[in-house]
Amino acid sequence: MKIVDVCAFYSPRGGGVRTYVEQKLAIGPQLGHEIVILAPGRNHAVIERGERARIVTIPSPRLPVDHKYHYFDDEAALHRALDNEAPDFVEVSSPWRSPSLVARWQGAAPRSLVMHADPLAAYLYRWFGPVLSRPTLDRMGERFWDHLRKLSRAFDLTVCANDDLARRMIAGGLVNVATHPMGVDDTIFAPGRRDPALRAELLRQCSLPPSAGLLIAVGRLAPEKRLPMLIEAATAASRRQPLGLVILGEGRDKRAVRRAIAGNPHIRLFAPETRRERYAAILASADALLHGCEAETFCMAAAEARACGVPVIVPDRGGASDHARGGAGRCYASGNPQAAADAIVALLRETTLPQPSRPRSNFDHFAELFDAYAALAGDRRLFGTDQGLPAHLDLPGLQSGGLGLAAY
Repeated sequence: MKIVDVCAFYSPRGGGVRTYVEQKLAIGPQLGHEIVILAPGRNHAVIERGERARIVTIPSPRLPVDHKYHYFDDEAALHRALDNEAPDFVEVSSPWRSPSLVARWQGAAPRSLVMHADPLAAYLYRWFGPVLSRPTLDRMGERFWDHLRKLSRAFDLTVCANDDLARRMIAGGLVNVATHPMGVDDTIFAPGRRDPALRAELLRQCSLPPSAGLLIAVGRLAPEKRLPMLIEAATAASRRQPLGLVILGEGRDKRAVRRAIAGNPHIRLFAPETRRERYAAILASADALLHGCEAETFCMAAAEARACGVPVIVPDRGGASDHARGGAGRCYASGNPQAAADAIVALLRETTLPQPSRPRSNFDHFAELFDAYAALAGDRRLFGTDQGLPAHLDLPGLQSGGLGLAAY
C-alpha cells in the first residue's frame, strides 16, 4: 500500500512530529508499504530515505510565528502532488486548513485526519481555563468545533493518540474516531542506558553533588510547554529537597525561560541533544522527567522516559497524563506550580517506585495503524464509496489570524 502523509507540521528542525515522521519512514517499508511525506518547504525537493520512503517538499511561505516551519498556501499545487503520487491512502497531520485542502482533492483514496495537535487545549483552555469552565470555553470555540465536525464527516478516520482526546472529540460530535497510541524506539530507549557518571556530571553542571535529585525537561521552548511554570515549581521544591533541573530545548520562548531561571545555578538550559543514543542516556540517567504541557496529544518525551524506566511528573490532563497512570509517576493539577512542586518532592522522597510499564514499540504502533488503513482502503475498493468535502467547508476565521497557526 502507498501511504501519503500530508504533514503540515514537519520541519527538519522540528520536535515530536519530526521524530514520528522519521520513524514512519523507517518502519513503513519494513511492513511492506511505501511512505511519502508531503510537507511545505522553502522550495521543491525530493529527499530519498530508502527504496520506498521519501519526503517531498512543496514551495510554501514561512509560518510567521515560527520560521522553522512553512505552511501550505497553494491548493492546486498540493492537489497536483497528490495526483502525481496516486496514493492508496492519505493521512493529514493537522486539524487546521490543510485537511480541508486534502478533502477537496478529487482522488479516490480513503483518508485519515491524525490529531497531532490539540489547539483547544493548547490555546483556549490554557488562556482562559483559570477563569472559565470547559463547557463555556467549548461554546466560545464553537466555530472550531464545527470545523472539526465537518472534517470528521469528510474523512474515513480521525486518529487520536490518547483516550482523553478521543473522548473529547466524540463528545464534541466527531465521527469515525479511533485511539491509536504511538510507540517509542525500544532499540534506543531502555533502562540500560542509565549512566551514573553522566548523572553526576549533569548534577555538577547544576552545582550539586550526586546525592541531589536530577530532573529533566525536554521540548520546544513555547508558551504551551509552560517551562517558566516548571522552573517555578522546581525552585520551590528545591527548598525542601536538593535537586537540579536540566532543560533541553530551543524555541521562541527562550528569553522567557532564561528570565524565569534568573541565574539559579541549579537550573540549566541546554540545546536539544540530537544524538539519539546520547539523548536516551541523559533521559535514563535522570530521577524523573518533569513536563508542563496539558495539551499533548501523546507526549513522546514521557513515553521515552517510561521506556527508560524513569518516572514522570506530568499534568493531570492531556496525553502526558497517560504515562503516569500506566506506570511509576505522579500527576499534578495542570498549570499549578505549587501542585507540581509538591509532586516533585513526593516523588523524589519515595523510597521505592513501581516499575513503569513499557509503552508499545513504534513498530507495533505502525503495524496496527497501517492495518486499519488497509482495511479502509479495502472497503473503499469493495464498495466504491467516496466522501467528498464541500467547497464551502473552510471557515474564514480559520484561514488567517485566529490562534496564529491557522495556515496549517
